Amino acid sequence: MSEETVAALPVIVVAAVCLDGDRVLLTRRPSGTHLAGAWEFPGGKLEPGESPEEAVVRELREECGVTVEVGPCLDVTFWRYPRKNVLLLFYRARIVEGAVQHLGVDAHAWVTAGELDGYTFPPADERVLHTIRALLTAR
Repeated sequence: MSEETVAALPVIVVAAVCLDGDRVLLTRRPSGTHLAGAWEFPGGKLEPGESPEEAVVRELREECGVTVEVGPCLDVTFWRYPRKNVLLLFYRARIVEGAVQHLGVDAHAWVTAGELDGYTFPPADERVLHTIRALLTAR
């Protein structure tokens, strides 16, 4: 594979959509990172040899100090940023152990569907917000 081909391959990223009643968990990206200060659904890059579901469990443990049970994939989004392409897999997840800590995130918030508009998200998250609003309002 040429260097150009490798650079064009997307980075695979997983994100957890953790619901608690009529609220969803958001985390804020720390300063010094890509999209610092943006709010997102917690997660991160898939490691070699890891399934997406395993990555969700690992990332939530590393970033938030919680253990999650991973449910179905809610959405898949491809996004082209100036320096990289991202394939983002959004999984429904449920916290089964622990309280959210700020181990790899700057802050966290549990928000309702009506509060989502008050947060700035990365462009790649915009499409899944429609699905999440529908899930939250159906509860």
